[in-house]
Amino acid sequence: MSTYETLTVEERADRVVVTLRRPAARNAINSRMIAELHRVCEDLERTPKLLLITGHGGVFAGGADIAELRRRGRDDALRGINSRLFERVRALPLPTVAAVPGWALGGGAELAYACDLRIAGPDAVFGNPEPGLGILAAAGACWRLRELVGESVAKQVLLAGRNLDAPAALACGLVLDVVPADRLIDEAHALLDRMSRSSALALRLTKLVTDSGGAHPVADDLAQAVLFESQDKEERMTRFLEKKGGRA
Repeated sequence: MSTYETLTVEERADRVVVTLRRPAARNAINSRMIAELHRVCEDLERTPKLLLITGHGGVFAGGADIAELRRRGRDDALRGINSRLFERVRALPLPTVAAVPGWALGGGAELAYACDLRIAGPDAVFGNPEPGLGILAAAGACWRLRELVGESVAKQVLLAGRNLDAPAALACGLVLDVVPADRLIDEAHALLDRMSRSSALALRLTKLVTDSGGAHPVADDLAQAVLFESQDKEERMTRFLEKKGGRA
């Protein structure tokens, strides 16, 4: 992958690791970062891999760039500058993980919500303070957060300005685990390691079916039909049966 100004991007055989890096602005998401994340997405759409997103300096992302937001008008909102990116992240072929070491506010929280899974450090805090700035959380939080944690908790965050610290995020299911800060990235990679041992095609179709909007059970049957014909399925089940001595 090419050079980036606001990201550090590490490409491995089975995954890409992206670190948001704007230390002077608490990794706030600006137009440059959005453009660079689109480039990452383009690469992952062309060559599907697992994705890990984290933030530099003990912060995930302290929001969107407020100076840029202040300049944006109606036409900018209709372009969905942030929301189109986060939806693209959400739709990536293989699973995505956000490793959240600290603050994930506003657009930073919405980027984390767009990932399939989230793992947190003890200092992680999720929040959407947009109404205090005269706007709403329009890049996915108003509907995605409700899907993730339920209506009551979502309204506490979006309307009452509640921040979810790491224990609260774990209790409501927003994150799958809270781990020591010095173990956060290692634990995120361990999670990716577990997924990478599964069939990439099975992961891809499972994600596609899980995210589909009401096409069940037809989508399930079609995806399973593809997998039943795959060589990978044949080899994996043969190994399983050989290990079990031919028993199910």
